[in-house]
Amino acid sequence: MMNGIIENKIIKADLEEIYARGYDWKKLDGCSVLITGAYGMLASYIAYFLLFLRENKSIKVDILLYGRNEKKASARFGEYLNRDYVKFIKTDILSERTTDLLQVDYVIHAAGIANPRLYGSNPVEVIEPSVIGTYMLLKNCNMDRLSGFLYLSTCDIYGKLENIENITEETMGVMDPLDSHSCYGESRRLAETLLVAYYREYGIRTLIARVGHTYGPTMDIYNDPRSFASFMKCAVCGEDIVLHSDGLAQRPFCYISDAVAGYMLLLLNGNAGEAYNVTNTDQMISIREIATLISKLPEKNVGVVYRERDKNDSYQQDTINIANKPIEDKLKKLGWKHNVDVKDGFSRVYSYISGQESHI
Repeated sequence: MMNGIIENKIIKADLEEIYARGYDWKKLDGCSVLITGAYGMLASYIAYFLLFLRENKSIKVDILLYGRNEKKASARFGEYLNRDYVKFIKTDILSERTTDLLQVDYVIHAAGIANPRLYGSNPVEVIEPSVIGTYMLLKNCNMDRLSGFLYLSTCDIYGKLENIENITEETMGVMDPLDSHSCYGESRRLAETLLVAYYREYGIRTLIARVGHTYGPTMDIYNDPRSFASFMKCAVCGEDIVLHSDGLAQRPFCYISDAVAGYMLLLLNGNAGEAYNVTNTDQMISIREIATLISKLPEKNVGVVYRERDKNDSYQQDTINIANKPIEDKLKKLGWKHNVDVKDGFSRVYSYISGQESHI
């Protein structure tokens, strides 16, 4: 990916839109923020916003980026890794590490594996960053200095629900711990329990963002197995979009600038020890509709075809909740709203990725 990423026309417009919400960004002035899983799609956009605050809005925030792969970090952040206020730390969050954690004011824990193709083959590796990683970060942080610890959880924690139209933060369904898909949701549930336990016992201001279906310009269309990422890959490559189901399942799709605005609002103003759905139920759209929308983005439209999934495909499809609708009313009460609909959002994604092909 090219250097000067936050100066890219599409990304900079996203960052300006987040800033224009007028949250109390001065709370970050003079502070240090640690982001785990830093080169992931969500975490990197949060980092881009912090870079934007420092570079364009004179908010002196120091940024610590945790990750295990220097090459991926360089690809995500380019020249910004050379800034004196940015530090990339090659580390594994499962290990004991205290020096950096003692110096930070905020932690945003976004490390984790959310690839359904690995739930069957690598369940231990899926569980470890959520459970052991979360514990290590909480255990080693400076409790006297820390102003907030935000965990990017998942709406998968709601488990199996029947006849529930709107899923609030108080809703809780059944999850079979022996099901192969549960390594993801159950480990995130335990991470949330750890966060609340540390708040109740030690007073750490912990916050939980239950992340819904989120998409953005920097998603990895070549390795992200989710349907909408695969659809975008087909559009960029000029290939027919393939549906492996009837496509009637609906999901609330949230564009990344709206999502990051929600995460930052929670970090600054969320209630300690509580969870918030970060979704966009105004954009509750079927997979089939998303496929059709994306198919029309290229100048030469691509087709949408239906095909059974290869029986050897390791993808673990979530068939539990066909109409999975976690609602974000609690987040809205803090002052959040969405600004981007799916037509605009996926257009931005296509414009960015198709223009950046030579840099991937």
